[in-house]
Amino acid sequence: MAGKYPSRIKSLPLYDGRFDAYKLEAKNSDVLFASYPAGTEIPAHSHDTDNHGVITRGELILTMNGQTIKISTGQWYHVPANIEHSAKFEIETDEIEFWFHQPSTGK
Repeated sequence: MAGKYPSRIKSLPLYDGRFDAYKLEAKNSDVLFASYPAGTEIPAHSHDTDNHGVITRGELILTMNGQTIKISTGQWYHVPANIEHSAKFEIETDEIEFWFHQPSTGK
């Protein structure tokens, strides 16, 4: 897998999903160290996690709520749970994503 991460990060289990990432599990959350080749596009989707991320190399073009914004290296972004969004990576990009699981209501 691509990505400029330290060896310790690269020893984490791989995420099984639409993109390449190393996955660190934590209580009620997951941390993904993701890498995207130039030209990667993730179509519109939503998920039940509240996501925060920071771009560590490259840039993310994020479309959400009818707006498209460019997130550059060092910038943080937030995608609330159950909000449809899409992503595009025109250049090779790495990011760290924090996926916070919604608390169970016990219903």
